Amino acid sequence: MAELSRTTGVPVPTIKYYLREGLLPAGERTRPNQANYDDSHVRRLRLVRALLDLAGMTIIRAREVLDAIDDPGTTSRQVLGTAQRSVAQSDGSVRVEDREWAMGALAEVADARGWHLHDRGHVLDSLIATLVAIRDVGQHILLARLEDYATVADQIAEVDVSCFAEATTLEEQVELATAGTALTDTLLANLRRIAQKNALPPDWP
Repeated sequence: MAELSRTTGVPVPTIKYYLREGLLPAGERTRPNQANYDDSHVRRLRLVRALLDLAGMTIIRAREVLDAIDDPGTTSRQVLGTAQRSVAQSDGSVRVEDREWAMGALAEVADARGWHLHDRGHVLDSLIATLVAIRDVGQHILLARLEDYATVADQIAEVDVSCFAEATTLEEQVELATAGTALTDTLLANLRRIAQKNALPPDWP
């Protein structure tokens, strides 16, 4: 365990905590107080850190994702769905009438693009809450460009899926769907700000 700690930079007490919580599989027991850990433990430990620290998951959510990985019957699509649900956040405070309004706006965009929307889900709930907030602060210009933003989202999704397809294991796919999404969210936000500055006409003050 000391060597595992040195390799990953994760303190021994933290590793023991992950073992107790079922986030990290036990090593191969060689003595009553000693076990061997291999490269699979190193990768799993780094994934656990990515889920908790980068994707901001709770222990319970992280365990759900890891359980999906360890289930031999889990498909890549199911792993992606589990990861997205674990990352998405929603305060659940949107009123019924506001939800209906947002679903109406989203339905137009979804129908035009062939998207399938489900009535419930953390990702959709978060999107609905965001649309309602945009409307409530009077940003109608943004709402009018929802279709344009959806077009960009489609383009980004194509890149995401191509990366996802290159992953050779479920663990790599989960990393891309969770920690990778968290990191690329920040990456895209910063690229967007740089692009905004460069998109301004030269004669703007």
